Amino acid sequence: MSITTRTEPEPAEGGDLAVGGITYQRAEEGYFDKRQLQRTAGIWGLWGIGVAAVISGDFSGWNGGIAAAGWGGFLIATAVVVAMYVTMVGSISEMAAAMPHTGGAYSFARAAMGPWGGFVTGLAETIEYVMTAAVVIFYSAQYADAIVKQLTGFSLDDHGAVWVWWVVLFAAFVALNASGAESSFRFALIVSFISVAILVVFAAMALFSGKTDFHSLFDIAPTAGHSAFLPFGPGAILFAMPFAMWLFLGIEELPLAAEEAHNPERDIPRAGRLGLATLIVTGAIVVILNPAVLGASAISGSGEPLLDGFRAIIPGNVAAILSAFALVGLLASVQGIMFAYARNMYSLSRAGYYPKVLSLTGRRKTPAVALVVGAVIGFVSLFVVQYGGSAAGSVVLNIAVWGAVLSYLSQMISFVILRRRFPAARRPHLSPFGVPGAVFAGLMALAIFIGVLANPAYRPAVVTIVTLYAVGLAVFALFGRKRLVLSPEEEYALSGGLTSDASAHEPGGAELTQRSR
Repeated sequence: MSITTRTEPEPAEGGDLAVGGITYQRAEEGYFDKRQLQRTAGIWGLWGIGVAAVISGDFSGWNGGIAAAGWGGFLIATAVVVAMYVTMVGSISEMAAAMPHTGGAYSFARAAMGPWGGFVTGLAETIEYVMTAAVVIFYSAQYADAIVKQLTGFSLDDHGAVWVWWVVLFAAFVALNASGAESSFRFALIVSFISVAILVVFAAMALFSGKTDFHSLFDIAPTAGHSAFLPFGPGAILFAMPFAMWLFLGIEELPLAAEEAHNPERDIPRAGRLGLATLIVTGAIVVILNPAVLGASAISGSGEPLLDGFRAIIPGNVAAILSAFALVGLLASVQGIMFAYARNMYSLSRAGYYPKVLSLTGRRKTPAVALVVGAVIGFVSLFVVQYGGSAAGSVVLNIAVWGAVLSYLSQMISFVILRRRFPAARRPHLSPFGVPGAVFAGLMALAIFIGVLANPAYRPAVVTIVTLYAVGLAVFALFGRKRLVLSPEEEYALSGGLTSDASAHEPGGAELTQRSR
């Protein structure tokens, strides 16, 4: 006997389906033919796209955590965040193997909490990835401008035109991602290997150059009553956690590649574990050695910490040339994160939550419209913040982080609901941490959520996300919920895809299948 408690769809006006206040339109003929993806990725392609999405965090952005909590506080924050990601990736891998659809986080929440839960989670992930792409473009432009200035003496930033770099970078990577999934995965794999190699080279140079001074990790003067290890007290650890996330944010995107992977049930969990292990090693390199070369105080305010590290070890133009290779790491993340936001927007659009034009794929089988729209939103966000009087990097970074923790919290809640409600469902991969691991990861995401909310410096990010959600929920309530489409994610949830083993083997049961259109 089935243990599911799904609501059966009922006929609605015009032959549509209605369920729980949601109306599903019947897709016109050829709808899904115009919205096809192509399977091109194996485990190494998935590893490449996952690492590429994150690796820029080792090159810029993370060091704001030292400014917030000192090196010791940031080290503790990073250790907690590592534990959060290890347990969270285990949970996400389990859900991804059970639901190998492009929807990823939206798909998990849709199955566990219905269309409203799917929309709230999907919107959070859209905010996370679009804003992450924007902030990586911001830091890439800083690196590129600094390199050009050191080599030629010319700087667009000095002329108030750094936005030109943004346009060039957005345009180049939209074109690359739109050219086809195979080229996207290949590029991501190559630049991921190069980026990891650059960080390993930096580690070797730092250790053998004689420039490393571990005493300088504690050169930030402590405030009254605090120590050199925690110069701003233990409470500041919470404020450093969003910056520690920057070393790993994006590795959870792998489920979005499910419909482009040859064997998603097996390879997404394996690529997630391998990618996270890689990022833990590269994160340790920069967290320990980069500030040991520069000093915690100096690195805390650096816009390009790895470039400054190379400069400290090898002064002159040689450092600039080496740092040009370091720029590859930032550009790798532009590639990986653009891939993520395009697939996220594609899946929500295909199901009708977003305008349906965003899921058109064309002859190259890539969501080119979603790529362009996400790039435009990212550029406008940078431009408005930067030329509105604030430092775009930190503000947009915290918008991305808050979107991420909302998504993480929702996914961990979804994991617990699905485990409790459907204990006998088919799960090709099981998280080794089970429900306790998901609860831990969810609590850590909630702590970071509260930390961002409580820190006055992050207030613009909070106001921005609250505004986006108010508008998004209003539009969904008035229009979107009446225009959904039975995409694979929606059909899976409505058909009771997560059933007991007994019902799964009955005629017409919900044995997990990947619907092909």
